[in-house]
Amino acid sequence: MEVWDYNPEWEREFLIEKNRLLHALEEVAIKIHHIGSTAIPGIKAKPIIDILMEVTSLDEMDELSKEMKGLGYEAKGENGIKGRRYFQKGGEERSHHVHCYLEGNEEIKRHLLFRDYLRAFPEKALEYSELKEKLSAQFLYDPEKYVNGKSEFVRRTDKDAWLWENNKR
Repeated sequence: MEVWDYNPEWEREFLIEKNRLLHALEEVAIKIHHIGSTAIPGIKAKPIIDILMEVTSLDEMDELSKEMKGLGYEAKGENGIKGRRYFQKGGEERSHHVHCYLEGNEEIKRHLLFRDYLRAFPEKALEYSELKEKLSAQFLYDPEKYVNGKSEFVRRTDKDAWLWENNKR
């Protein structure tokens, strides 16, 4: 898993794709968010735009797989996460991931808090970036070990993000 230096074009790429998705899925899409490392300025990331889409119905998303295919996406179903519909774009050279959750699903808040926390605390974002760089070099051809290597940091950061959110109130 190779990580790249932050590219400010990632935000523009997200906005372009967001508009395409909204146009094609206007009857089911409620909100579309840029998540993942490409949404956190200054940190290293795999050059894949992660998109979180809040939807009115997962069944309708299943029915709209043809529209997603027309946008270049392959439907992956839940892909290991109950209550999600997952789509990949770009085949082996993936460029975008779309994670669809029903409006109100707790995973939406978790993803957004993680992103917002790292945006608010650049030292934590740098720590994450350095970890990703180290894991990328260590597990360049083993994506599972790369992801597993990040899991403790992600769990800890999720907890810190929830505490941060609750203290802001």
